[in-house]
Amino acid sequence: MSQRDLVIPFDHQQSAHCETGVISNLMRFHGLPVSEPMAFGIGSGLFYSHMPFLKLNGIPVTSYRILPGHIFKRFARNVGVGIKRMKFREPLAAMAEMDRVLDQGLPVGMLTSVFYLPYLPKAFRFHFNAHNIVVFGREGDEYLVSDPVMDGTTRIHRSALMRARFAKGMPNTSGRMYFPTRVPTDADLRAAALKGLRRTARDMSTTPLPMFGSKGIGYLAGKLRHYERKMGEKEARLALGNLIRMQEEIGTGGAGFRFIFAAFLMEAAKLLQAPVLREKALEMSRIGDQWRDFAYEAGRLCKGRAATHITYDHLADKLSAIGRQETAFFKQLHQLARQL
Repeated sequence: MSQRDLVIPFDHQQSAHCETGVISNLMRFHGLPVSEPMAFGIGSGLFYSHMPFLKLNGIPVTSYRILPGHIFKRFARNVGVGIKRMKFREPLAAMAEMDRVLDQGLPVGMLTSVFYLPYLPKAFRFHFNAHNIVVFGREGDEYLVSDPVMDGTTRIHRSALMRARFAKGMPNTSGRMYFPTRVPTDADLRAAALKGLRRTARDMSTTPLPMFGSKGIGYLAGKLRHYERKMGEKEARLALGNLIRMQEEIGTGGAGFRFIFAAFLMEAAKLLQAPVLREKALEMSRIGDQWRDFAYEAGRLCKGRAATHITYDHLADKLSAIGRQETAFFKQLHQLARQL
């Protein structure tokens, strides 16, 4: 064994989303208790885009969040956290640097491919190269892992971790790793939460291009309405299935992010002494319920099990209604946040 065994005392808590879960767990380790919803809100994680010009496996990409890694970047900037980020050309160099940081008693966050994490059930392993985990120790040839989506810690063999850190595809993982170098335990979370709230409300309500922000939901609805006519039944179901996957599986998606954001609004209402945010939180939760209903009905249509009234037009109408509600919601929230 070339490296001594090492176990860093790390408090793992299961989360809804990997990036915000890693933020919350790492901040708690460094003495700054921050919940996952607060990390999501401060980092302005909620966004929406439907990009027909960007395709994954031939299917236009729909995203319900900002770019991977940017939640942590925004959170760090708003809170005053120092982060060391690294990427590598060679797997052995990446593993050696990870070991060096672990030897300093610091848990290490890193980007991995879901497909090459053998501790995940096979049904959850697909080619997605933006999954965040924390490594907090090693025993023999295995590393101790805090994966936020799991209910407890686990372990992974060195060779499997190397493969997951250097998976090919988009994005290129490049052995990316990161760890906090400075965490202010007396950070002004009130000011940080207000900055995050204002940016989310602004970006969702004022981004001018039609495929971004809340207006992008209606943009996708217009595309969805013509899926079957333009693609044929088989391809339309494939595209719809991929849309549901991006909504409900990859990075928590439509309903899940709305529920996390609602929880952030609840916390922010107390932190900012703004009871009106509690009402907005309840409204956001109701919108999240509608996203989940949309995914359920779309899934039934994909599998050929839908009631006769569930058609592409019906789903487009449902999506258009959600888009109108979110447009009104974020315009109101934008005005409200500017007054706080």
